[in-house]
Amino acid sequence: MRNGKALQRLFAASAVATLAACTSVPLDEKPAPVVEKGAPTPAPAAASAPPPAPDTRAVARVETAPKPVDPLNDPASGLMKREVFFDFDRFEIKPEYIALVEAHGRYLAARKDRKVVIEGNADERGSREYNLALGQKRADAVKARLKLMGATDAQIETISFGEERPRCTQHNEECWWQNRRADIVYR
Repeated sequence: MRNGKALQRLFAASAVATLAACTSVPLDEKPAPVVEKGAPTPAPAAASAPPPAPDTRAVARVETAPKPVDPLNDPASGLMKREVFFDFDRFEIKPEYIALVEAHGRYLAARKDRKVVIEGNADERGSREYNLALGQKRADAVKARLKLMGATDAQIETISFGEERPRCTQHNEECWWQNRRADIVYR
């Protein structure tokens, strides 16, 4: 019988522990006092103190979205290239530069607030007047292609420097090809 009573006590203790764990009163609150019939009602407990005010000295961390990079300043966009080179005594845009000029034209079409100056240049061969005219034709050819892609006249200015702004000053073909160009300069 002894084993039976011990087993009953163990079962009762287990039941009490289980019921205690299932109480609906949070552990940090005390249950309401039991008031017997006819006894005076106890005074309500003082309200708990409000939570402390936040520390205003702490600096709030504000997460900001990264600013988008302007394609003109992004080396991966291709718009960093702004020179169109021409063959000797020619002003037609070479096939290898058409995509570059069209990319700038699409950029200008999307950003009506941006403006460019197309600076036409020539090498030193030919008269001063001839080189000024050739530089202007080169600048105008680039302007026409930009406009085909949606840029407006108001966004594009052209100027010719002829032979006045050489990139290279030696007197040979390896140098002259660098001077036969139109530069796209953003303002």
